[in-house]
Amino acid sequence: MPDGKRLARLHRVRTLQLGLARADEARAQAQVTSEQLLAQRIASLADAVAPQPSLVPGAAHLAAAAHFRERLHRSADAAIERVRHAEMVADRRSEATRTARRDQNAVEKLIDRHRVEVIRAEMKALEDAPAPTRRR
Repeated sequence: MPDGKRLARLHRVRTLQLGLARADEARAQAQVTSEQLLAQRIASLADAVAPQPSLVPGAAHLAAAAHFRERLHRSADAAIERVRHAEMVADRRSEATRTARRDQNAVEKLIDRHRVEVIRAEMKALEDAPAPTRRR
């Protein structure tokens, strides 16, 4: 069984690892949100470029709108892929956070067991100690 100092050091390391994992997870979630907002913005731009019969002045305008709409749809597809990738990264970061938390909990349980063993040893030492004698 490891001693108390080693367990305390291990607990500090696991706590730092948990903090780093949580920070990574937060960054990944922020990236997912950012990518989703970008995908929504591109979709709204594609909708805004859609042809409107009452405002169409000629074929050149239709061709330009079709060109930009096609580019926006390609950008939207790329944005959807970025969202999927960001979600996969976020899932991996969440799993890393759960793993770090499990590791920290395991160390905390070891520390609790060590404390119980120390207390039991102290109680045993008190029980085995000779009874105090009265002095006159």
